[in-house]
Amino acid sequence: HFPISMEYVPIDKKYPPEWTNLKGEMNLVPNDMGATWMAMEKLVDEGLTKTIGVCNFTTQLLRQLLSTCRIRPTTLQVELHPHNAQNHLVRFAREVGMHVTAFSVLGASSYLELDMATKEDVLLLDPTVNEIAAAKNKTPAQILLRWALQRNTFPLCKSSNPTRMEQNRSIFDFYLTGSEMARLNGLNKNRRYNDPGAFCEPGMGTFCPIYE
Repeated sequence: HFPISMEYVPIDKKYPPEWTNLKGEMNLVPNDMGATWMAMEKLVDEGLTKTIGVCNFTTQLLRQLLSTCRIRPTTLQVELHPHNAQNHLVRFAREVGMHVTAFSVLGASSYLELDMATKEDVLLLDPTVNEIAAAKNKTPAQILLRWALQRNTFPLCKSSNPTRMEQNRSIFDFYLTGSEMARLNGLNKNRRYNDPGAFCEPGMGTFCPIYE
C-alpha cells in the first residue's frame, strides 16, 4: 500500500501482516524498487495480471519509475479528498497517461477512532459540503464522491450498510456546478490523514516519513 519495504511476514503465520513482524516490531529493510517493478512486469508477461500500478507514490517516485520501466504503471492510488486535493500530483499522473484512484475520499471519518483526526476534520460535517448536499437533495458523502468523479478520479468507497451502498451508487444523476466545485476545491489545506511519517513512530516506534 505504501512504497515502504518491511521485513517479510509469512501469511500462514500472520494475516494480514499489517505493519509489524511476528514480534510486533516494524522493521524496515533495504530494497531495490526497480527490481520490485521488474518482478511485477514479469507477472504481466506471464499473463497473471493485465495491468500493474502504484500506490502513494510522489511525482518524483513516478518520474524515477517511468524513466526505467519497461511496462508503464496504469494507475496511481493516493489519498484524495477536498482537504488533500494533491492537484499537482493528479495533473502529473494524468499527463503521463495514468488513471488516478482516490482512497479516503470522505476525508477524516475513518481516522477518528485511530486518533489520527478530530471531529473538526470531518468533511461529512463541513458546512460547505452540507450546504451543497442540501441544495442537491443528496447526502454529504454523495457530494464528496461526485467531487472525485468530476476531477476524473475513481473514488474508492465501502460500506456494509445496504442503504449507504445504494447511495454510493446514486451519484450519476446530478452534476456539481463550476462554482460548487470551486467551493469544494477551496477546502484544500494539504491535510493528509494517512501518513506513515505521523503514525509509525508513535504507534510502532519506527520513524518512517515518505512524503517530505
